[in-house]
Amino acid sequence: MPANLDILITNDDGYTSKGIAELVSCMRQFGRITVVAPKYPQSGMSVALTLGRKAIAYRKVREGNGVSWSYVDGTPASCVKFALDQIYPDRKCDVVVCGINHGSNASVATNYSGTMGAAEEAAINGIPAIGVSLCDYSDDADFSKVTGAFPGIFMDLMEHVRPGSGICYNVNFPSAAVPLRGVRICHEGLGYWTRELDPWDLDEIPGGKEEGESLYVMRGRFVDCAPAGDRSADHHALEDGYISITPQTFDRTDRAEELRLSALMDKDF
Repeated sequence: MPANLDILITNDDGYTSKGIAELVSCMRQFGRITVVAPKYPQSGMSVALTLGRKAIAYRKVREGNGVSWSYVDGTPASCVKFALDQIYPDRKCDVVVCGINHGSNASVATNYSGTMGAAEEAAINGIPAIGVSLCDYSDDADFSKVTGAFPGIFMDLMEHVRPGSGICYNVNFPSAAVPLRGVRICHEGLGYWTRELDPWDLDEIPGGKEEGESLYVMRGRFVDCAPAGDRSADHHALEDGYISITPQTFDRTDRAEELRLSALMDKDF
């Protein structure tokens, strides 16, 4: 692994979250760090971009000890776009690391994740990217498992990464309550959420609601669709006490279906 890396760090919980502070702390040993993270929490934004006629606000917050901190009032993917355009206009950073996310990004949650959306944006631009998450949604989560084990995982991934491949890595840690058993390379688990919207307690809403409105909060119940007996999916690895590492790509093409339909439908007019 190259020494003294130029590392871009972002997240989807906002630049003031505990998770990103913990990530910066454990990554400083690897080189120069530039933090460009959302001004406010942006969970569930996937690869959404801040587009249209809305200006994107940027502010450099502080700098020192090899770390530059700034925020963008936009989505996580927009933070990466901003950094690549404005901070790295003539060169690329060596790696983008996203997190530490407060909450799991395993299974199909990956598709909604702003953390992984930022990693995907880096991969689109040919930059190695790693998303890091902990299965604990608490604002004051215990990240000691992550900060203890992730530096070694980071070195291993950077040692074996294929530059320019369009691959990013989704790394999830079990909660602090689950004893760590090791590391597993996984695939994204299958499943979906049902009964996702519950009525919202109006007492929790400052200012109440407008006339005619009904308020709901998204919670949901996860339905596991993994084959019976298969424990190789990322969310099962987490349940069994393993750190899951799932290689992912922004190319969403189903290659098998491409070949199947080509044989049936390709024609010239």
